[in-house]
Amino acid sequence: MSENFKILIGIVLPLLGTSLGAGTVFFMRGEMRPFVQKLLLGFASGVMIAASVWSLLIPAIEMAEEQGGAAWLPAVVGFLLGMGFLLLLDSVIPHLHVNAEKPEGKKSSFGKSAMMILAVTLHNLPEGMAVGVVFAGMRTGSTVMSAAGAFALAIGIAVQNFPEGAIISMPLVGTGISKRRAFSYGVLSGIVEPVGAILTILLTSMIVPVLPYILAFAAGAMIYVVVEELIPESQSGEHSNVGTIGVALGFALMMILDVALG
Repeated sequence: MSENFKILIGIVLPLLGTSLGAGTVFFMRGEMRPFVQKLLLGFASGVMIAASVWSLLIPAIEMAEEQGGAAWLPAVVGFLLGMGFLLLLDSVIPHLHVNAEKPEGKKSSFGKSAMMILAVTLHNLPEGMAVGVVFAGMRTGSTVMSAAGAFALAIGIAVQNFPEGAIISMPLVGTGISKRRAFSYGVLSGIVEPVGAILTILLTSMIVPVLPYILAFAAGAMIYVVVEELIPESQSGEHSNVGTIGVALGFALMMILDVALG
């Protein structure tokens, strides 16, 4: 199997996870129970936190050590830039989070369904970047980034995208949209991931020394999504302890994947 084909499989895996999750609209009746939704939101948070540390920040530090200079500098600078970038997008792009009453970002004439899709698309972008940058690192031949480690991250993101696909598609059905359209919108929200991955790979291949910064940038963007969106939603109202359990399960699974496979 050629390296390019492996990369193609890796960057498509997260979209596959989102698509399978969105497909649950054809089998589930009614809206998703808050208990289940909070568990899945917490699970996604745990996966993203663990992925940010083991798959992105630690490799960024180790890669910077290989290049010489202050090992912490790329990790800190990239992380803060990633947080700032998502903060900017969050402030500009009109979107509506699940269970939220008021939209965020600039005022627009978009409907509720469109803004819910934009919210998921917004937080899928850093996941695509994360997958892209680890495969870019693998292509450079760095001893820090292995094919197994890159696939561990892709698999972890795909696993947590499954519940996310369901979380975005099920509420859309509740707004009166047909199940087929809700599924299509769920898949559409995940397309940004392979697109973000491809763009990141292309950028990194042109400027290899910047790889540690991009690794940390993706980590910062992912942590922003967790802190700004996923954890608050999993902890609001009743069953907040279920969200916490979900974080623990997601974190443990991603840690196992990264350590065992990476």
